[in-house]
This record gives sequence, C-alpha cells and structure tokens, in this order.
Amino acid sequence: MISINISAQENNSSEKFGSALNIGIGAGYYGYVGYSNLVLHANYQFYIEKNFTLASFVTIYTYEKDYYWDNKNYPSKYYFYRVTVIPIGVKGTYYFDQILNANSKWDFYASCSAGFDIRNVNWESDFYGDKSIEHGSSGLYLDIHIGSEYHLNNKLGLFLDLSSGISTLGLAVH
Repeated sequence: MISINISAQENNSSEKFGSALNIGIGAGYYGYVGYSNLVLHANYQFYIEKNFTLASFVTIYTYEKDYYWDNKNYPSKYYFYRVTVIPIGVKGTYYFDQILNANSKWDFYASCSAGFDIRNVNWESDFYGDKSIEHGSSGLYLDIHIGSEYHLNNKLGLFLDLSSGISTLGLAVH
C-alpha cells in the first residue's frame, strides 16, 4: 500500500509529534481476499504526550470474488460480487527517535490501529441466492505497524509504513 502521511513537528531539539493530516494510497493483503488490493487511507493525528500520538483514521478498499451457486430454478454458475470495505478507527503511535538517537531528519515509530469495518456487497443482477457474506472478518479492524519518515524539509517528508494488513509508502506534508 502506498500512503501519504503528514506529520507536524517543531524545529527544536525537543521534537513534538502530532497535529497532522495523513492521506495516501497503498496495498493491503487479506487472506480472505486472496490477493493484494489497492487501498486509500486518511487520518488526522493529535499530539497526546512526548513521543506519542493518536490519529483517527478512515480507509477504503474494494475487491471482487466469485461464488459457485447451484439451484434447480436458476442457472448454475460462478456469480461475481464486489465488496467495498471502510475501516474506521484510531491509530496510536510511539516515536523511538530519542531512544535511537536519530538524526532530526528521521522519525522511527511503532503503531497499533483498532476500529471496525463498514461493508457493502454488490452481487451480479441475476444472482438470487443468499447474498450475505462474512469472509474472514468479524467487523473488528486490528493492525500493527512499524515505520520511518525522512524529512525533506520543514513541510515535506517521505515515509514507509509496514503493517500486518495495509502497508504504505508516501509523502508527508507538515
């Protein structure tokens, strides 16, 4: 997944994280989907405490699957459906810059995300079977991340966020 991450910081020796809008695109892989898919992501980050932020987030991705349906009253065949998923929640991030004695151009962090999924399923128009699906998801959204950002200047940075579900590479606007 490629993502744009925006982080705000003060330009002094005591770096402060937060007050940032993060937007981007990326790739996510989920076992029940069976392949990697494009993801759009946005969050707004708030400063909580030294080296710690919370961000409200919204993400959207869609995928298509097929389902073999056999019924004596309708044609037996593979029917296709498209699922749109919108995870919404909170991401907590801890920055390790001080522990790692990182140069001011770099940020290093670990995060956890928690929330829930809103799902919409659209079937082919000629499918008349049971249209409810629950492929591998309870509606609960959980993800863990590690990442880094390189600050090009006071306003822009490049980052890489690797996670257990959605990984992002992008531009940070401060």
